[in-house]
Amino acid sequence: MPPPLRRLLPVLLLASLSASLAAAPAARAQNAKAEAPIPAATVALMQARGTDPASPVLFRAYKKESEIEVWKRGPGGRFVHIKTFPICRWSGQLGPKRQTGDRQTPEGFYSVPKRQMNPNSRYYLSFDVGYPNAYDRAHGGTGSAVMVHGVCSSMGCFAMTDRSVGEIYAIARDALKGGQAAFQFQAYPFRMSAENMARHRADPNYAFWQQLKEGADRFEATGEELQVGVEAGRYVFAPSRDPAKEAAVATRRAAEAARIAALVHDGAPAVRTTYSDGGQHAFWASLISRGAPVGEISRPEALAYAGQEVVVIPGFRRPAPLPEAVWAAWIAPGAPMGDVRARNHVVAYARMPDRFASPDRYADALPRLVAASLSGTIPPGAETGGGPAPGILAALEDR
Repeated sequence: MPPPLRRLLPVLLLASLSASLAAAPAARAQNAKAEAPIPAATVALMQARGTDPASPVLFRAYKKESEIEVWKRGPGGRFVHIKTFPICRWSGQLGPKRQTGDRQTPEGFYSVPKRQMNPNSRYYLSFDVGYPNAYDRAHGGTGSAVMVHGVCSSMGCFAMTDRSVGEIYAIARDALKGGQAAFQFQAYPFRMSAENMARHRADPNYAFWQQLKEGADRFEATGEELQVGVEAGRYVFAPSRDPAKEAAVATRRAAEAARIAALVHDGAPAVRTTYSDGGQHAFWASLISRGAPVGEISRPEALAYAGQEVVVIPGFRRPAPLPEAVWAAWIAPGAPMGDVRARNHVVAYARMPDRFASPDRYADALPRLVAASLSGTIPPGAETGGGPAPGILAALEDR
């Protein structure tokens, strides 16, 4: 080794050692965040529902309501709701993410294995939800690194603040340590109720949201993690192995379809919900308005124009049908309304049936009426409701 390098070697070693010692506290702090235990209160909630930190988990996110729900597999294999976290910030509009840079927070069904967990995130802690999935790619979706992370700042992510994401991360981490290969992340535009579907029926994304609702209904009916695939550019769901649960799915789907149809029939308005750039849960908005520190907030000016509803189809109130007992009493003989009738009017149900009634045009029915009259098979005057039939028939014969 040349003399100059020999003289520099101790200096280089000392510099390297100093850098390592300086980085050690930061590394220990980062590791402490990633390994922080689930809060005792949350563990108690799990135990109360018959589950534990090592049991499989799934998450359900709702953009319009700005919430993420935690569900854990409980007794009998059915997933049970544990708690709900308010989202501090999401960006874009209701609807799926399409391409890089559109600021859209995604919607759909995603899978998160251990490799997508990021303990070294510059947004405290995070995990990648897995966008784009097979459905997104089938529709040309582009983009990456769509995260659930800390800090109240979003460019297409679910931003949760540091404390919230720390707990979410710990819940997901312990489930993966417990043997779950990957947990499911279900992302929706809003809670997939019949009321919300009827209200957003005029939105261009409605056909896509119907697919999401199919999955949401299946989960609600079975309590099982969805087995999701993509065929011909559509989400498809494997049936439950339990026939009783599959029957429950069919029942729920039929009931929800009927409920949506009834709401539309009864005059529910249709709206488009627009955002300047995403939204925020009212919990965080209230804290921020009182000066509580939540750190960085992306585009706070846009939050004043979040969730503006534009009525596309005005609603109306359909009059309730009059009960039969009421109108029957009104027109009963001797009742005050019983004599209020047009002169010589006979209600339809009291009339003699018309033997020659036909849905055909009058020009087609008249020759048959005349032929019947001439053959003597129709009582005189029947064709005129009691009028002077012979004179009319004579006039017809003269033609």
